[in-house]
Amino acid sequence: MSSNFPRTRPRRLRNSMAIRKMMAENKLSSDDLVYPMFISEKTTVLNPIESMPGIFQVPLNKLNQEIQDISRKGINSVLLFGLPNDKDAMGSGAYAENGVVQQAIRLIKKENPNLYVITDVCLCEYTDHGHCGVIRDMDVVNDETLGLLTKTAISHAISGADMVAPSAMMDGQVSAIREGLDKADFSGVSIMAYSAKYASSFYGPFREAAESAPQFGDRLTYQMNFANGREALREIRMDIEEGADIILIKPALTYLDVISQAREDFNCVIAAYNVSGEYSMVKAAGNNGWIDESKIILEILTSIKRAGADIIISYHAKDVCELLKNSESC
Repeated sequence: MSSNFPRTRPRRLRNSMAIRKMMAENKLSSDDLVYPMFISEKTTVLNPIESMPGIFQVPLNKLNQEIQDISRKGINSVLLFGLPNDKDAMGSGAYAENGVVQQAIRLIKKENPNLYVITDVCLCEYTDHGHCGVIRDMDVVNDETLGLLTKTAISHAISGADMVAPSAMMDGQVSAIREGLDKADFSGVSIMAYSAKYASSFYGPFREAAESAPQFGDRLTYQMNFANGREALREIRMDIEEGADIILIKPALTYLDVISQAREDFNCVIAAYNVSGEYSMVKAAGNNGWIDESKIILEILTSIKRAGADIIISYHAKDVCELLKNSESC
């Protein structure tokens, strides 16, 4: 027993909701959240994603309604992924002038100019082979892919994107995109770099939602080994030096140690992606009555913030905005 007891009693600062809120070291806010969206050219109705209850592939003709709902709930930022009608070996739909994401950006900015639009910059949703870059001899060619990623980022900027998020994990992608944006007079468009994107089994539901599973092999040669932590810090440092405005760690839950170490080592804005598999596990357990889903969601997202993330990308964002209105975490 502490020599300060009974004079010192930590429970005094927990004995009412008011004091618990006052003492909270980390407070989750709707301002922390980015809501990921799957925009589809392939459907004219909201298409539910079986492995991600509550999440849909959103057709362009329903996008305005979805943006209205998001805005009413208090979400200030979205991250867009595209599902094109057609795919090819070079992922040309990613950088087409009237590609699905390009159309979506223009529609969103017309509906709500103040909604902050971040776009995924990768080729996997647009290639017929499902890999994140150009394939030569059954391997992803890094440097040739950089040019296409840069074209994609510029096309998003032209359409009105506020920030681009290169996620292909190609070496030098941030530098190439920053140079390309600046030369195209888009120096004001920010870059959120997927700096530490791990080769994770938690992406399974996303690949159903984005229809982006690789048709052969895997992504182990470009996404990170989940056993490595120090390597992530090296990747983050390189992306900051190349001009990243925000660095992203993905997934979030099984990499809280990486988020925490990055917070210690770097004075920069840190984002974390609460990915599809993490979302689906909570939904499955909640639907079976095994957990209190609402409390679990708030606890998980607060843990990501406590680890050091400034921004959290989460499919729970809509629900969280409602929950925060009545929670002790708000």
